[in-house]
Amino acid sequence: MAARAKTFLLCHGAWSGGWAWKKMHPLMAQAGHRLVGPTYTGLGERAHLASPAIDLETHIKDILNVIKFEDLNDIVLLGHSYGGMVATGVADRARERVTQLIYLDAFVPRDGQSLFDLNEGGREPMRKAAAAGDGYRIPPNPPPPDTPQADLDWLNARRINMPIKCFETRLKLEHGEPATPRSYIYCKRIPPGDVFGQFAKRTKSEEGWRYFELDASHAPNVTAPEALMAVLEKIVA
Repeated sequence: MAARAKTFLLCHGAWSGGWAWKKMHPLMAQAGHRLVGPTYTGLGERAHLASPAIDLETHIKDILNVIKFEDLNDIVLLGHSYGGMVATGVADRARERVTQLIYLDAFVPRDGQSLFDLNEGGREPMRKAAAAGDGYRIPPNPPPPDTPQADLDWLNARRINMPIKCFETRLKLEHGEPATPRSYIYCKRIPPGDVFGQFAKRTKSEEGWRYFELDASHAPNVTAPEALMAVLEKIVA
């Protein structure tokens, strides 16, 4: 018996875009689900809109507008990496539309936290990198080392420098901690520094979470799409 069809709404990672989830669309369709994969302002096919004013708030509004104009309901909100910051803000303001929240190797901020608060080690190097460039954007972190060469070429040709303000903005929650059912997927092939281990630890032990692990590196949408789809299926079944 197939699970009821779900609408997955993606909040993608930094430097990325909806385009990076190309491999997931046929798998979602095969499973009877729909993946809506918008791209934030200033990235991907919207790179021409980049400006120093873009921050986390811009990206939260991007996704809220997709919900509004596409009239999406009963949403499974999927936040990957930086997208966890965005998804947390979206779920807070579209509570009646979002029925599930899934964090994929993602930041899980509390009210008042910025990405840099959750990744202090990245703050100075990224500020320096932005200063050495156009002054407001950070060049991409390299993709995981187990990414096949063809995928690397595809990613590197399309990833866009990220406005630093997105990482500096403190998230403002209007309703406190999300009441929506939440799941965390921790990718176990971790790089040095293991930025997301803190959230694995937290979500494994905190009330209101389901915790899952995936034997993949940080971008399973690229390197392990079938394995990722299997976990997502398990969560929404």
